[in-house]
Amino acid sequence: MDFSKLLSYENICLRVMQNDDFDKLFKVASDPKIWYQHDDRLRYKREVFKKFFDSGINNPQNCYLIYYKDELVGSTRYYEYDSVTLSIKIGYTFYAKKYWGTELNKNVKKLMLSYAFNFVETVFFDVWVENFRSQKAVEKLGASLYKKDSLRERLIFKLTKEDCLLDFCQIT
Repeated sequence: MDFSKLLSYENICLRVMQNDDFDKLFKVASDPKIWYQHDDRLRYKREVFKKFFDSGINNPQNCYLIYYKDELVGSTRYYEYDSVTLSIKIGYTFYAKKYWGTELNKNVKKLMLSYAFNFVETVFFDVWVENFRSQKAVEKLGASLYKKDSLRERLIFKLTKEDCLLDFCQIT
């Protein structure tokens, strides 16, 4: 699985994040409302967001900037790729508030799932127990609750290649 690949579909482009993207992405991330249902509600602060950004830069599966109609609107990641179980996680996604409630998240995930399912059989989504917006979003993708991780306060949702093929994950 090539994690350096540019992914695009219609008006959406996902490109690998670079160190010099910090200021541009922080401009999007500096709205406190974005982080209200996240486990770290202070990510709108520069020094806190820097840790989040650096973890994306250091992620072996990269972190992607999300562009919609050539505007930077957020970021997302693949992470914890497992070549033995043929699984991967998608998450750490956020969008500028003006894109909440639109089809953007669904289409970004469709793009990511379509690419991932060329290489894996299962995609997992770890969602903080109080992030109700994200829980609903992954359920709309067809993912189902797989297990609860009480220690990390996460709900783990699962979507298999077979389930995804039956739904909307094929980009035509």
